[in-house]
Amino acid sequence: MRAPRFLLTSLTSALVLTASGCATEPVSVRKEVSFASAAANPLIPSNYAAADSLLAQVRGQLAPAQALIAATVVNIDALEQSSTLGRLISEQVSARFTLAGYRMIEMKFRNNVYMARDQGELMLTREIRDLATSHDAQAVVVGTYAQSSEMVFVNLKVIQPETNVVMAVHDYALPLDSMTRSMLRAGR
Repeated sequence: MRAPRFLLTSLTSALVLTASGCATEPVSVRKEVSFASAAANPLIPSNYAAADSLLAQVRGQLAPAQALIAATVVNIDALEQSSTLGRLISEQVSARFTLAGYRMIEMKFRNNVYMARDQGELMLTREIRDLATSHDAQAVVVGTYAQSSEMVFVNLKVIQPETNVVMAVHDYALPLDSMTRSMLRAGR
C-alpha cells in the first residue's frame, strides 16, 4: 500500500509541475486585425506615393490616351522570380496610374521582364519590347525588390521600350515585418 501511494504522490507532483511549467510559457495567439487597422496599413499609401513620384516625373512626356504596360516587380537576385509582395506592388502602382487617367495594359509575363547584360546591368527582354510594340505602348513600368535582414528595398522605373531609356525612377523601403515577410515567402 505504501508503494502505490508513493507512486500516486510522485505522479501528481510531476503533473502539477508540468502543468505549472506550461502556464508560464507564452501562448501564441493570432491577433485579429480590425477593419480600422487594415485601413491604416501603410503598404498601399507607400506604393501609391511611389507611383505618384513616377507620375510627376513623366508628366508631359507620356500621353494618357496611349497605353503603358505594367510588369511584375521581381526579385533583383533572381530576375525570373517574384512573390506575392512583388505582384501586389505592381498591381497597386498600376492602379495609381489608372486613377491618374493613364491607359494601363496589365500583363502577367511567363518569362523574365529583364535580362542581365555585362556587369549586372539590366535591360528589358525582347519579349517585353515586342509586346510594347504590338500594344503601341509608350512605356513599361518595371521594378525590382531586394530583401535585407530588416527591410525590403524597392526600385521602380518607367522605361521607354524601344531604347531602354529610363524616363522616371523611384526608390523606397518597406519594413521587413511579419506581413511583408509572409508575402515574400508566398508563391514565387
